[in-house]
Amino acid sequence: STMTREADGTIYTHAGPEVGVASTKAFTSQLAALLLLTLYLGRVRGTLAAERARELAQGLIALAGVIERDLPRIHQQIGVLAERFHLCRDFLFVGRGLTFPIALEGALKLKEISYIHAEGYAAGELKHGPIALIDQEMPVLALVPDDAVRQKTISNIEEIRARQGRLVLIGSEGDSHLATLSDDVLYLPRVAEELNPILYAIPAQLLAYAIADRRGCDVDQPRNLAKSVTVE
Repeated sequence: STMTREADGTIYTHAGPEVGVASTKAFTSQLAALLLLTLYLGRVRGTLAAERARELAQGLIALAGVIERDLPRIHQQIGVLAERFHLCRDFLFVGRGLTFPIALEGALKLKEISYIHAEGYAAGELKHGPIALIDQEMPVLALVPDDAVRQKTISNIEEIRARQGRLVLIGSEGDSHLATLSDDVLYLPRVAEELNPILYAIPAQLLAYAIADRRGCDVDQPRNLAKSVTVE
């Protein structure tokens, strides 16, 4: 591609062709490639122990199987959520730390293929403005893995709940506290914190797909979008 010819260096993802305009496979592959680059740099710079690097690499290899085992259940729950929220006009996605970019990805995919206005925010930024949007008509999907910033994210969720926001939570299996905050909780397998972005991107993307499909949208060829952008 032009991009690889122009670049001084390239990391190939080996993802294969992405047929749909909205890139999901490419996004996940890029996350995996970035993790591998991080592991390499950590080892070269002496900031990552060999044993920890090996654990994360093995976790990455096993992640596909972990996701595949839970996909039928995730699909079923996503279908229920799509039926409930496909008529919404707006949607917020929130995450903190490693899951903030995944909130952005979920919002981007939803607006791209379902034509619902969606925004992704860092959970800690809600009180700086976006929380003014919260009411009984506003769905908020919060990514809440059991990680180092979980309790802070829980505090943000409680702020949303106090304002009657329609909460959908995606969190770690066994985290029963989440069920006290929302009726809509999708549990994911526990993996190393560094692998959470890859894992949590899957249901965010699937929700966008299911809502778009329920609305009768063409998920492979969204309106006004092209696979490649060649103008500045």
